[in-house]
Order: sequence, then structure tokens, then C-alpha cells
Amino acid sequence: MMNIRRVATALSRRPSPNAFRTLCAQPSDAQSNPLSSPMLDQQKSFMASIVEMLPNSVTAARIQSGNSPMGAEMVLEVPNDMTIRVLRFLKLHSSSQFKGFIQATAVDYPERKDRFRVVYSLLSTRFNARIRVQTYVDEITPLESATKIFKGADWFEREVWDMYGVFFHSHPDMRRILTDYGFEGHPQRKDFPLSGYVEVRYDDTEKRVVQEPVEIAQEYRSFEYSTPWEVFPEGTRPKDALQIEEPEKTPS
Repeated sequence: MMNIRRVATALSRRPSPNAFRTLCAQPSDAQSNPLSSPMLDQQKSFMASIVEMLPNSVTAARIQSGNSPMGAEMVLEVPNDMTIRVLRFLKLHSSSQFKGFIQATAVDYPERKDRFRVVYSLLSTRFNARIRVQTYVDEITPLESATKIFKGADWFEREVWDMYGVFFHSHPDMRRILTDYGFEGHPQRKDFPLSGYVEVRYDDTEKRVVQEPVEIAQEYRSFEYSTPWEVFPEGTRPKDALQIEEPEKTPS
């Protein structure tokens, strides 16, 4: 745990006035090298100041595809127990003001120990900039909900829970949002079968919709290996096929 006095001192420190406030400035035409553009330099300066002010809350900082004179999207990787602290800092600090919540989503990497990457995308309309805050969790590690900071995170976190199974504690309404009632599993996981586990149909006898285990009967599957464009291939035309006689041409 970070010392409380150290945290208060770090959060009260501000980056240099030009670290982030000129992010929306247009680069001059004289500088044609995108790797040394003013926009990209300001983004690098801002990311360095964030790492300096939050030393124990940021594990990695990079600029995604930073080869454009207009700069690129900034990415922060944080521990899963520091997500809310970083989001609150980016929203409330006067030199960032990322007050716009774009989305929350996830990516599944089954081969990793912490298989889920949870991503928050933020927008600063004050400085015309975007940033991604992402963290990693496994199947049983919950994340703290961001709804206490961004109200718009409500349905996005419900979708992440529904599709991937990442649970958010302190969420006001942690229910499924896309799948049906009683659905089992999380469809966007890489190990979830394409056919699913259950199928839904209307039962005339019970007069209601019922769920049953998926059953793919082989006798109902048709395998046609011939081309559908040639009904009677050369040499296989049946003798009883209708023969259409061409009319004889009369000499003019």
C-alpha cells in the first residue's frame, strides 16, 4: 500500500503547463517528420508526467501507432486494483480532464494466466485527446465498477460481464444485458462453442418457449458435393429428361 502522505503529495503535483495543454495544437507544415511532431512530443511529455505522478498505479505507458503528425492514442496499463484511482485522476485533474466516457470492453486471451484484458476508453473534449486505460484479470478476480466515476459505464460493464464473465463489484445492477434469462456461459470467450450449449424453441404442448441442450442430428444434415450450377453434367443426362426440340429453320 502506498503511504497516504505520498499519495496526497503525488496527486497535488501537476505536470508542466505545456505538458498536455497544447495537445490540440496543429503541427506546423515545416515539420514533416511525424516522429518529431509537436503533437507526438506533447503526448510523450504528458505520459511521462502521468507515470511520474502515479508511480505505483501505472505499470506501462505507450502511444499506440505513434507515427502520425497528429499523434496517436495514448494507452495506460494499470494493476486491476488501481483502475478506479487512475480513472478518477484522469477525470478530475486539471491538466487531463478526460470527462467523456466512450466505452468499456474486453478481449480474451485464453493462453494467458490473466486471460481478460478490460479496456476503458476516455475522451477529453477540453484538449481534444483520447486515452485508453486497460488492466488484466482472470476468471475469478472481480473489478471495481467505474459507475461511481462515470455513469455511462453502467451498460458497458454489464455487457462485459454478460459476454466475458468479468464481474464488477459495487455495480448498481450487475445483470446480463444481451443474452436471455437463464443463459449459461459467456459467448465471447474463445473456449465457448459456436453452437452454444442450449437451443431455444417454442413448444406447442406446453405453450411456452423452452430451452433444451443443443442436439445436431446427423440424419438431418445434407451433404451435396456436386456443383449446383450444372444439374446434368456431360454424359449423365437421364434418358427420360424432357427434350426440347429446336424448330427447323426455313430458308428465306
